[in-house]
Amino acid sequence: MKRQRRQRKADKKKQFVEAEVWDEEVEEHQESPTDQPDETGWKASTAHMSGISRLARVGAWALVASGPALGMLAFLSASGPAQGATKPVVAAAPASSVGPAGFAELFVAAYLQAGQGTERDLAPYYSGSFALAVKPGTREATQSTVLASREVQPGYWSITVAADVTAHDDKGKAKRLGVQYFRVGIQATGPASAGGTDKAASDAGYAATSLPAQVAAPASVKPGGLAYETDRGSSSADPSVETARGFLAAYLTGSTELDRYTSPGTRLQPISPAPYAALKVTGVQDDSSGSGQQKVPADGTVLHQLVQVDATDQAGSPVSLSYALTLKSRAGRWEVASVDDAPAIRASSPPSAAPHTTTTPSPDAATATPSPSPSNS
Repeated sequence: MKRQRRQRKADKKKQFVEAEVWDEEVEEHQESPTDQPDETGWKASTAHMSGISRLARVGAWALVASGPALGMLAFLSASGPAQGATKPVVAAAPASSVGPAGFAELFVAAYLQAGQGTERDLAPYYSGSFALAVKPGTREATQSTVLASREVQPGYWSITVAADVTAHDDKGKAKRLGVQYFRVGIQATGPASAGGTDKAASDAGYAATSLPAQVAAPASVKPGGLAYETDRGSSSADPSVETARGFLAAYLTGSTELDRYTSPGTRLQPISPAPYAALKVTGVQDDSSGSGQQKVPADGTVLHQLVQVDATDQAGSPVSLSYALTLKSRAGRWEVASVDDAPAIRASSPPSAAPHTTTTPSPDAATATPSPSPSNS
């Protein structure tokens, strides 16, 4: 029995050895010349070459897929701002004269009413030391407006105020002195919108640097020639004059509808409530070349008119007015196309200098005597 067991073990061991030898022979048989290392030291095999091919294909597709992204990146880089480009400089807003002008107008009105003993009434405007010689209440500005403003230094303004001055005598009788002109120096604090120079400030302040100075009236000019060279008078025989008369009567008195005299699509409204009860045309000028127009020209012809009227108010008082109108012909009649903003002037006729009638200051005009400054000695 023991001999048989030893024999079986020997047979199994022999089979294992033969199997190992067979595996080695198979492996040696499957090797090919391409499996041998090449001259570079890399081992080239069929599987290895297949992997390299797959990697190449993947890389090619990756480049194709990334093409649009790379193109967009290049476009954005080219269209972006240059590194050395300078940024645009925002221009500073000019200082506004509205605040200083309004302050100067109030100061002039208070100055005209003030007088001896009421100098403190000017303290909100001017804090200097002064004494007024005129009796208070002898003058007043019934109307005033700012005619000119100029910034002489940053935050410092020269303002010219026109005032319609009326004087009152000791008995209270009023006498109109006419329009007088006063120039005032005003310092402003705050932002540019208030006339100042402090960009960070939100509040504004103003102060006069002296009492007002009465100055001469500004230069007057003579207007250029108007474009209405043909005088039509007030004849009712002219169709264009009749259209102007009917339209203005409806416009000012409400006697009838405006649609009877206006072109289709024209949007004009009469004055409401009507300020006048009656109207009379006193003169008409237009820019036509003919001396008379008894017939309406072809459709679409445009005519510009300047019409003078006397309108009578509800109390029976006549008021003289002028209207610039544009008429257009249609279907054998004139129609009003618009009420113009201003009379038309000839393009080659600029305004010219004209003498201006100045107003002589009244003997009752206020005078101010500066108080003597304290001596430093």
